Amino acid sequence: MKKTFAALAIAGLSAGAVQAQETLEMTSAFGKNLPILGTAALDFVDKINGISGEVEFEHFDPGELVPTLEALDAVSNGSVDASFTTTGYWQGKMTAASLFAAVPFGPEAGEFLGWMLYDDGADLWQELYDMNGFNVKVMPCGIISPETSGWFKTEINDLEDLRGLNMRFFGLGAEVMQRLGVSTSLLAGGDIFPALERGAIDATEFSMPRIDARLGFYKIAKYNYFPGWHQPATMFELLVNKDVWEDLDERAQKQIEVACLANVTTNYAEGEATNFSAMIDNVDNNGVTLKNWTPEQLDVFEATWNEVAAELAAEDEFFAKVWADLQEYREGYDLWNSNIYLPRPRK
Repeated sequence: MKKTFAALAIAGLSAGAVQAQETLEMTSAFGKNLPILGTAALDFVDKINGISGEVEFEHFDPGELVPTLEALDAVSNGSVDASFTTTGYWQGKMTAASLFAAVPFGPEAGEFLGWMLYDDGADLWQELYDMNGFNVKVMPCGIISPETSGWFKTEINDLEDLRGLNMRFFGLGAEVMQRLGVSTSLLAGGDIFPALERGAIDATEFSMPRIDARLGFYKIAKYNYFPGWHQPATMFELLVNKDVWEDLDERAQKQIEVACLANVTTNYAEGEATNFSAMIDNVDNNGVTLKNWTPEQLDVFEATWNEVAAELAAEDEFFAKVWADLQEYREGYDLWNSNIYLPRPRK
């Protein structure tokens, strides 16, 4: 962590007083060239640096400080001050990690935020890191609505067609795909296209159509499947080294929290506003075929996910604790959800 001393006169302070400003180095899991994902990290930095005279953040792309999948360890050990990322990348370290990122057939964005901010989600999220020995402070700092559920080189007419495929897949949804015969791997965004190009993987999911278009998946995989059953919403986190966090005064901490909450709004809105044009461009100009899983196929995905969730809950005490809490919240939310909204889709 760097300290810069701005020789600025502060109203109410004696002449010659200076204010110390903390500059935190923040690695992002997503390159700044990526719309929605990458711009969310930049937007957060712009927000916090615009409202705070006490702390500012310096943005670094993946690999400039540490690779994407090493960010948690780097923030925890203090070699990096902060990271804009998603908990799902730590699924290999903590069984319950993806419950705070994206839950197959789970809550959409509004419901997810309700659990995080007004129920037990945020407290359980911090407990996840604390109990696993990670020296970090975590807070929600972005969210997007569903992603696509995959780009395939060949059409999937039956779920049997999935068997034997090698596919990049994220989070808990990967467990479902493995049960259906897919060999999955977790690759950072910049590594996916080369893997598709050289045939190391046959298919991939990554994010929303506008984001995926920037990565060029349509050049190789022409079948784009919907809906995003594995990620009805994806939550993004800001991780700050806990020693660094506790060294900040309460005002600076609140400024960071406010900037993150504002970032949740703009991140969500950008995704909602800009993806349909990418879908049109994919079909009209890139030769992409948009496909929807049938209700019967979605039933298989969901039944398989329920099996996975039950087994993970039986194997991992904290997963069971979080899963039960989320299910209890969702049962209550369903009374509101099933009555208040218009049927979807409406033509």
